[in-house]
Amino acid sequence: MSPTQAPAAQTTIATALAAADHVAAEIERLIADGVFAPGQALPAERQLCERFGVSRAALREGLRLVRGRGLVRTEHGRGSFVAALVGDAANAPLLQLFASQPRTLYDLLEVRALLEGESARLAAIRGTDADFVMMARRYEELRAAHAQGVTLGSAEHARLDHAFHLSICEASHNPVLVHTLRSLTDLLLSSVFAAVANLYHRTPHRQQIDDHHARLYQAVLSRQPEVAQRAALDHLRGIRDSLREIEQDEQRLVRATMRLESRG
Repeated sequence: MSPTQAPAAQTTIATALAAADHVAAEIERLIADGVFAPGQALPAERQLCERFGVSRAALREGLRLVRGRGLVRTEHGRGSFVAALVGDAANAPLLQLFASQPRTLYDLLEVRALLEGESARLAAIRGTDADFVMMARRYEELRAAHAQGVTLGSAEHARLDHAFHLSICEASHNPVLVHTLRSLTDLLLSSVFAAVANLYHRTPHRQQIDDHHARLYQAVLSRQPEVAQRAALDHLRGIRDSLREIEQDEQRLVRATMRLESRG
């Protein structure tokens, strides 16, 4: 290589490295912002090249950098996917311990109130039109599920209920809050499932949940942060109080039955 060629080659290498770093930084930003969610497939290479304005070689080098940081995994023949950012949360010993203890249900509802109350407040302030479109889709899916009644099944009801609340959290545009809720999905779903399984088949309780969801949805859409926060808190406290009421009714029934059996 001649002396005049060396600087040009070095410039080309530096440009390629800068492009790869740009790709890695953009992908990391999109993951942090929740645009690319854990488990989600990244767009095709052609789309990413157009989006970032880089060559295919720079894109692949950028993906290699992100893979090395554990943020993306690539499956041969299938593409690249966002990695599980907090490890296998479902199998974490602490979360398994919590899930095995029925008394933690009310603790979970307290945590949900803290996180989702603030999520609703921020969503009402920061939510964009695109956020509200996504939120509307999740809300309408939830309403359609409620219209089907018990035929849909408690697990699917719980999934749709959780998806609606997560769409509000995503509209908060607080990446730490979003990733915290996502990392606790399996655990939080247990509290949603408890509400669905115990309350949805009781007409007054189901109506209360529907009313709370409608209030929450409308408060966020109408950009009333304090009203939205209050609606989220009222919703979760209403679930807590309803579950405790049912629990107390069951305990009274057990005591009465035991007295009847013991006295003949």
